[in-house]
Amino acid sequence: MITSGEGGRVQIVLNAFDTLFNKRDYAAAERFWSPRYIQHSAHIPPGREGLFDLIKGLPATLRYENHVAAATGDFVILHGRFSGIGLPAAWVVADIVRMEDDVLAEHWDVIQDEATQAQSRSGLPMFGDKFPT
Repeated sequence: MITSGEGGRVQIVLNAFDTLFNKRDYAAAERFWSPRYIQHSAHIPPGREGLFDLIKGLPATLRYENHVAAATGDFVILHGRFSGIGLPAAWVVADIVRMEDDVLAEHWDVIQDEATQAQSRSGLPMFGDKFPT
């Protein structure tokens, strides 16, 4: 695992998201999330256990894809898509994670249903370079 600098923090968070959301490897995911994890999302129960329990209750089709990742200091920001969540539209999400000792310590998010081409006033997709099918 890469553990130094802002690029290392980005890679840790991307690995954490892949481990939890795509692989559903909860034992391995515990290495990435602090036991004292602070959750600010209105959609997720508190703590690491609240997050893990939420994911356990979602369909097996859940998938996370990342489009943009950036870091500054102890903060990593991801722009990604959560699909297969059992809702009519995928979620396009900006996740903000504060790192502490190379683990995810705190989280905020901004979540929006992914717009179709017909719904997009800009005429551009919200995620990547293609509209959802």
